Amino acid sequence: MTLEELYRLREPDVQALIALHSGDDPAQFAMQFHGRKDLPVRAIAEQIGCRRKAAKKLPSLSTYNLLYTPLSLEQASGERAAAFKASMLSGKRLIDLSGGLGIDSIFLSRNIEEVLYCERDPLLCAMMEHNLKQCGIGNVQVHHADSLTMLAGFPDNSFEWIYVDPARREEGRRSVTLESASPDVVLNHDLLLRKGAKVCIKASPALELSTLKAILPALSEIVVVSVDRECKESLLLLDRGARDRPVTIRAVALSTGSDAVVEVCGDPDADRAIASSLKVFLYEPDPAIIKARLSAVLVRNYALEFLNGSVDYLTGEQLIADFPGRLFRVLDAVPWKPKTFRAFLDRHHITGASIQRRDFPLSVEELRKRFSIRESERAFLFFTRNAEREPVVIYALKFFAEAG
Repeated sequence: MTLEELYRLREPDVQALIALHSGDDPAQFAMQFHGRKDLPVRAIAEQIGCRRKAAKKLPSLSTYNLLYTPLSLEQASGERAAAFKASMLSGKRLIDLSGGLGIDSIFLSRNIEEVLYCERDPLLCAMMEHNLKQCGIGNVQVHHADSLTMLAGFPDNSFEWIYVDPARREEGRRSVTLESASPDVVLNHDLLLRKGAKVCIKASPALELSTLKAILPALSEIVVVSVDRECKESLLLLDRGARDRPVTIRAVALSTGSDAVVEVCGDPDADRAIASSLKVFLYEPDPAIIKARLSAVLVRNYALEFLNGSVDYLTGEQLIADFPGRLFRVLDAVPWKPKTFRAFLDRHHITGASIQRRDFPLSVEELRKRFSIRESERAFLFFTRNAEREPVVIYALKFFAEAG
C-alpha cells in the first residue's frame, strides 16, 4: 500500500464501499471492479481481506473502520494478549518503541495517561492516526522517527514504562534470539533503563528463558502467555532495582471471549515426582505452563506425578475438573510394538484419533499414514515413554466436565 492509496481509503465514500463489500471475497471484488480508475481497487480488496482476519484477531476493535496492512496485522498482538498486557502496565507516561499497527499502544492507553507511539514507517504512522481517530482515543501521540534515536533524545527518567516488541525478522526469516532482533534490547539495556524506570519486552514464545538474566541484568520477571492453548509471547519485565534479585516466572493462560486469567507461578527447578505406573487420568498442562517449566508446581498443588522424567504428561487417580490444561480419562496403555499395534487399534475399534507425540521416534505424520488413523476430537492416542524410558501408547478420551 502507498500513502496515496491510504489517503484514498480514508475518504468517506471509499470507507462506505469497504463496509458494503466486507463480506465479499477479495479476489472477486477485485475482478468486479477491475478497470475502475476512480477507485483504489487493489487497496480496497486488501482491506476486505484484512478485515476478515481482524474480526477473529481483534474482535472488538474490528467493529471500528480501521485500516491495516497484511504484514502489520499478522505481526500485531492479538486482542486478548494485548488486553492482558495493558492490565499489567499502568502509570502516567509510556513510550512504545515498537510502533507497527499500534494495537498494543491502543490497549496500553487504557491504563497509561500518555502514550508515545514511535514508528519509522510513514505509512504505518498515518494509518495509526486514522485508527486512533476511529477509536476515539486522544491520549496517544504518533511520532514518525527511529525509536532508539528518539528515545536517546529524551532526558533520563522520562518514562515510567518503556514497551518494546522487537522485530524478529532476519534476512526475511523469523528469528528467536533477542540479539538478532531490532531494536537490540540487549545492546541497549542500559539506555532503556536510564530513560524509563521499567521496561516490558515482548519476546518470541520460543525464546530460551533460562539464560536471560545473564544478558539482561535488570530482568525481574518473566511472564509466559498463552491464548486458547497456544503460546503467544514471553513478556520480559526489567526493573532498575532488580539487578541483584533472582528472576520470578509466571505462566498465564488466557481464552478468547473470556476475561478469566489462569496464573501459575513457582520454582521452575522443582523436583519431578515420577509415577511408578499410569493412573486413571492423564493431564497435559497448558503450553504456557510447560514453556515456563512450571509443571512441577501443578504436580505439587494437585497431588499428581509425572509420567516420565522428560515429558510434561501428568497422571493421577483423582479427577481435577479445574486443571489448567487438558484432562483425559485413560482407557488402555500398552508397550509400543509396531507389529501388534494394528491389533490394538482393532481391539478398541479405533479408526480415528488425535495423535499426540512427545519423546517418541516416529512423527505424527508417519504414524497416521502407516496405520490409516483419521483425526478425532474425542479419542486420543499418546505416543511417549514410561518411567523406565520405554516407548508406550496410551489410549484415552478427552474429558468433558458436563459428560462426567
